[in-house]
Amino acid sequence: MPKKFPTENSKAVAARERKKIAQEQETSKRQKELEDAKWKDDDKQILKKQQRKEADERKRQELLQRKAEAKALLEKEMGSIKVSKPPPPVKVTRAQIQSKKEEPPKPKEVAKATETHLDAPLQENLNRVQIDGEEARTIDEAIEILGGPTDDYDKHPEKRMKAAYNAFEEKRLKELKLEHPSLRLSQLKQMIFKEWQKSPENPLNKV
Repeated sequence: MPKKFPTENSKAVAARERKKIAQEQETSKRQKELEDAKWKDDDKQILKKQQRKEADERKRQELLQRKAEAKALLEKEMGSIKVSKPPPPVKVTRAQIQSKKEEPPKPKEVAKATETHLDAPLQENLNRVQIDGEEARTIDEAIEILGGPTDDYDKHPEKRMKAAYNAFEEKRLKELKLEHPSLRLSQLKQMIFKEWQKSPENPLNKV
C-alpha cells in the first residue's frame, strides 16, 4: 500500500508566506535607508566644498578691490603734490666782482690783553690784625686787644658740661620719677636730655 503523507494546514502555510514577505520588505527598506543616507553624506561634502570655494573667491575679490582702491588713492595724492622748483641762481656781474676786489680790507681789532692776578690790587691779610701797635693772630688775642673779657670769659664751656649735665640729670630724674612712675629709665633719660639741650644750666647755651 502506498505511504500516506500528512496534509498541511492551509492557515499555517499562509502565515509563513506572510512572514516571509514581511521579512523581505523589511530587508528592502533597510537597504534603501542605507543608500539614502550615503547619498545624503555625499551631498553634504559637496555642499561644504562648494561653500568653501565661494568664500575663497569672495576673499580674493575683496583683496583685489582693496588693492585697486589703495592704488587709486596713491595716484590721487601724488597728483595733488606740486614739486617746487629750486630758485634760480643769483647772477653776479663782473663789475660787482671787481668792486669787491677793490674794497680796502677792514682793520682788525686789537685783541684786549688778558688780565692776570698781577693787575689786581693787593688786599690786606685778614689772618693778622694790628691795632695800636699790638698784633693779634687768634680770636682770643683779638678779643683781648679790643678790650673784651679775659679772666671771666669762659673759653672752654664744654669742659664743664659733663659735670653740669650729671647734676642736672640727677635732679630732674627724681622729679620725673614722681611725675611719670610708669615710664622706663631710658625714656626718662631721653626726656632729661631734650630738656638739657634748651636748659639755661647748659654751659653751651651761655656762649
